[in-house]
Amino acid sequence: MSSPADAFYQQSTALLAAARAINQPVLAALAPLIGANLAARGMLHVFGSGHSEVIAREIIGRAGGLVCVNGVLDPTGGYIENLVGYGTELAGRYDRRYEMRPGETIIVISNSGKNSSPLEVALYAKAKGLHVVGLTSVAMSSSAKTVHPGGKKLHEVADHVLDNLGVPGDTLIDLGDGLMSGPTSTLIGGMLLNLLMLEVMAWMQAQGHALPVLRSQNLPGAIEHNRQVGEFYKHRLSKPLA
Repeated sequence: MSSPADAFYQQSTALLAAARAINQPVLAALAPLIGANLAARGMLHVFGSGHSEVIAREIIGRAGGLVCVNGVLDPTGGYIENLVGYGTELAGRYDRRYEMRPGETIIVISNSGKNSSPLEVALYAKAKGLHVVGLTSVAMSSSAKTVHPGGKKLHEVADHVLDNLGVPGDTLIDLGDGLMSGPTSTLIGGMLLNLLMLEVMAWMQAQGHALPVLRSQNLPGAIEHNRQVGEFYKHRLSKPLA
């Protein structure tokens, strides 16, 4: 009998391969949509509430990533994500400071797809003319009741949906006595975002556009490079460059 860790590794890696295959058409469709806007000096925005912020931060201001990716950060860490109206205020404050411009794209991450803040951020962005990508578990979102008075879930609001293929409850491994563990939303979500970014970068390169890619600050000359590629965007970055 395999250990819980072995079972999780086997099941989660199989899920990872399935998620890539199922989401490939969406990734391919998003690459030129996002790439063309970034080539025109636009920004990509990303929001995740609660633990989903971990996934969002994967592509914000990191080595090997595009500098023109910005995060809508929740100072409460998702603590009041189901306070109706809070997500709208959060998005509005971010918009006033960093700007959400028509034609840009925002990725909204919510495994359950039912909580108020992610839905309100998505709806605010749509009203501003942004393309909304929802990264969610469609199975979980379809089975859970939304807490937002609008009555919809993230996969119903978003223009494009990336499905992390997570099971309701986000746990794969039965430990007995009613205990479950082995979450997959972070693993799959982070991979889908990195796949998307590489698809975007490949499209931009194929069209002859320069890539404002950040380097690890631990490499010689990296800080100077990062400041140079970030110069145009610095007034819109929520994470200042070193």
